Amino acid sequence: MAHRMPNLTPWLQLHADQLDEANTLAESVLPALAADQLLAIGVPQAQGGAGGDVRDAIEAIASVAELSLSAAFVFWGQRCFIEFLLQSPNRALAGKHLPALLAGTQAGASGLSNAMKFLSGIEQLQITAARNGDGLLVDGALAWVTNLRKAGFVAAAAVAPNDGAPPLIVAFDSRLDGVQRNADLDLIALRGSNTASLKLTQVAIAAEDIISDNAPAWLPQVRPAFLGMQCGMSIGLARASLAQAMSISQDSRNALAPRIEALKATLDTTVATLLAGVHDGRFQKEAPAMFRLRIQLAELVQQAMMLELQAMGGRAYLSEHQQGFARRWRESAFIPIVTPSLTQLQSALRQFDSQQAAKAAGNPA
Repeated sequence: MAHRMPNLTPWLQLHADQLDEANTLAESVLPALAADQLLAIGVPQAQGGAGGDVRDAIEAIASVAELSLSAAFVFWGQRCFIEFLLQSPNRALAGKHLPALLAGTQAGASGLSNAMKFLSGIEQLQITAARNGDGLLVDGALAWVTNLRKAGFVAAAAVAPNDGAPPLIVAFDSRLDGVQRNADLDLIALRGSNTASLKLTQVAIAAEDIISDNAPAWLPQVRPAFLGMQCGMSIGLARASLAQAMSISQDSRNALAPRIEALKATLDTTVATLLAGVHDGRFQKEAPAMFRLRIQLAELVQQAMMLELQAMGGRAYLSEHQQGFARRWRESAFIPIVTPSLTQLQSALRQFDSQQAAKAAGNPA
């Protein structure tokens, strides 16, 4: 479902390349998303949102990604943080932050890429915590976090207590002592996404800022939304590339149209499978099925880009004929490496498949 974006669409059409190549408009992205009420999509009306569910948020992120992956990346980070609050048992925390997050006056950053890798056995947690009364003192670093607005932000992170208790998910404000936002990462694209690293030194987290006191139990509940909305970026980019390829092919005598139509049909089927699985809750228990969809969507992006390149031919290398191709090509290089990367997902799937094989060998039918 395409979302109406009367303000955002012309703004992104004008500034998509600038958002990709520079950070000069980075602070403007969140207010631009909020101006068309996009941040409220899929948020219950009782919580101040527009109603609907995560499927609507996935499609909204895809609609933005068709125009600019930088803006969609910011949207994903903000909407993930909103989702964490919606799914937190700490209702007071949602009440405290949601109004400003939905209005786009407060930036929210996911910060849970490390946690999702930890959940899949790919990586150890990068932040440790010591008890501090009924709160925590945390230390560590996050190497790559998006939507860290220079005007201020609130971010989520998974922390490992030093007393052996289960890891927790906490929220922390950029204004807290000991929170250091480093300079923007020197990316080859998506430079308007406020992406940087964070260092946390003896940051005091109050008990009321704990999103979940049991990360291993909570993360599988929220992972389908986290990954599903991340897939929105792939969906939108693939749609944009295929639409451009088809537009060019209809005006020329090349034989690409049937291949473009076939790939579009595959994309539509894959998206329908993703949305159904996110909605019915099966991905909470069947994470490998969702990992495979994420990998498939990334592959569809690469195939779509190749069809767009072939449709354009030599014009793809000429600046005057771009129509966004070079930007989409750079954007597409990000899809396989955004955390969890395809390599990490494939590693987790191999581990899962070997465990299933071992089970089957030990339990003959």
